[in-house]
Amino acid sequence: MEKTKVRLQICGTEYTISSAEDDADYMRSLGAELDAKMHELQEENPRLSITQCAVLCALDYLDAFKKAESGAENLRSQIQDYLEDAARARTDSEITKRELDRVAKELAALRAKQG
Repeated sequence: MEKTKVRLQICGTEYTISSAEDDADYMRSLGAELDAKMHELQEENPRLSITQCAVLCALDYLDAFKKAESGAENLRSQIQDYLEDAARARTDSEITKRELDRVAKELAALRAKQG
């Protein structure tokens, strides 16, 4: 697959980014979001260097990633529990259906004996 190359402007510095998986619009949106976040940090604290802003952004995004990863794992675990519950319910339903069929046949036999 051919790599997509994009030039990004982040805090006044140009970066050329390439990706074999992501399209140019997606990479531009990431660059724009990072640029905005870093400018926001610099406005809040003008004494921060570009490097300090980048590190703080990296920590913030890593924190969000770790929390999302944990949330996704929690959802996977819940889904697995629901699937196991559904399988047990199906098995219980099949057992109940067979028992109902057996009782219905037994009742029919008793009625046939009486009649």
